[in-house]
Amino acid sequence: MNKFFLIVHILAAILTVGPITVAASMFPPIARKLLTADSPQEPGGLQVLHRITTVYAWASLAVPLFGFALAGGLHVMGEAWLIGSIVLTLAAALVLAYLVVPAQSAVLAAAGGTAEERGAVLKKAKLLSMTTGIFGLLWLVVFVLMVLKPGHHGG
Repeated sequence: MNKFFLIVHILAAILTVGPITVAASMFPPIARKLLTADSPQEPGGLQVLHRITTVYAWASLAVPLFGFALAGGLHVMGEAWLIGSIVLTLAAALVLAYLVVPAQSAVLAAAGGTAEERGAVLKKAKLLSMTTGIFGLLWLVVFVLMVLKPGHHGG
């Protein structure tokens, strides 16, 4: 059963966290271009990227779900590398839920508005580059911890 949990855990991470990271990272430069345009434009591409970010965020809940099932089966719940990974995964989820997604929503709400409305959310769009970078960096560290398992003494 552990092999099944491992396969689903890895597949869920690849198929959900990867697209979230790419879509969230593509959003800021397109948003800045749209917000600084002389006239309001249709934010169709941004809407797609936002939708990918939010839908895949919900689907990504399978990653820790199957991760916990696997960790329980392998009896490694007390390992420092796993606890660190759990904390970093939670931090990444909070960054996504409370910084990235709301900022994307604010940009989309103002995208078709007046120059003043678009200018008001430009700072949020600029900060999105940093917050999506933090999100990606957190996942990178989790990935490294999962591969290297520092201090792990099990098979």
